[in-house]
Amino acid sequence: MGLWTKQQLRQFIKENKLVTAQDAQNALKDLFAETLQEMLEAELDTQLGYDKHDTKNKQTPNSRNGKSKKTITSEYGDQEIQVPRDRQGEFEPIVVKKHQSNVTGIEDQIIAMYAKGVTTRDIQDHLEQLYGIDVSPTMISNVTNKIVPLIKEWQSRPLQGVYAVVFLDAIHFKVKQDGHIVNKAAYMVIGIDLDGSKDVLGMWIGENESSKFWLTVLNDLKNRGVQDILITCVDNLTGFSQAITACYPQTEIQKCIIHQIRNSTRFVSYKDLWIVLKRYGEANIPLLSGHGARTGMSLRPFSSTHPRSES
Repeated sequence: MGLWTKQQLRQFIKENKLVTAQDAQNALKDLFAETLQEMLEAELDTQLGYDKHDTKNKQTPNSRNGKSKKTITSEYGDQEIQVPRDRQGEFEPIVVKKHQSNVTGIEDQIIAMYAKGVTTRDIQDHLEQLYGIDVSPTMISNVTNKIVPLIKEWQSRPLQGVYAVVFLDAIHFKVKQDGHIVNKAAYMVIGIDLDGSKDVLGMWIGENESSKFWLTVLNDLKNRGVQDILITCVDNLTGFSQAITACYPQTEIQKCIIHQIRNSTRFVSYKDLWIVLKRYGEANIPLLSGHGARTGMSLRPFSSTHPRSES
């Protein structure tokens, strides 16, 4: 059931003489502002402990002290509201906080679009077309810059001392930089701890994938508290194994089976390729189909059976 009955909706349409979609939009805009206004008044009533003009129940030296104009931006565009004030300046509104002028959730939308690679200009055009709001490129940059400290905090957070398995791989993207399309490598590290919980340990951006950069990544993991890795799963990048051994000399290095298959098929004639892959698959069905996950296998045995899990 909605907030209004059909009769109430019809009365609202009749009173506001709604004919077009734009009429409905304008009416909702006014209704939104009036609702915020009443919510602010109710907040001040609650803080003072008495309703407006109900001086008989007043039990505080504080009192109302007029209102101040404030322009806010909502999904319905720019609107003006009257924020009530108290004489002692103690009123801290929640519905529209002090110094807050945006109540649309637009900041979340800007960050979401920016994360998907939408350009500042396209974000500006999108908000203009959808909400009729003119947002400057500077404001968009200010909004996206707000999450930079959070990103840095996440990137430098402390990690566990030992991980059972750590997967290291890079994803390659084409990005626009200084007006040109360039290749970038996003270095991804996913760890599974001794209890079997999976976590993204970090992400780094480089010009291209190299064992030298991976050595920097591994040193960063060590600086953040990772003292030992039982097994690393990696591709067959030249120099990768040496970089791992330099930081974690006791770690067992497991080459990615997909990369091994891919490298092996280079020596197989094309006409025999599918026969080889089929036979390989038949011989490794439990491995390739995730049989271990379905049978309840976990990484918990590492905590007791792996030779270095107790060290």
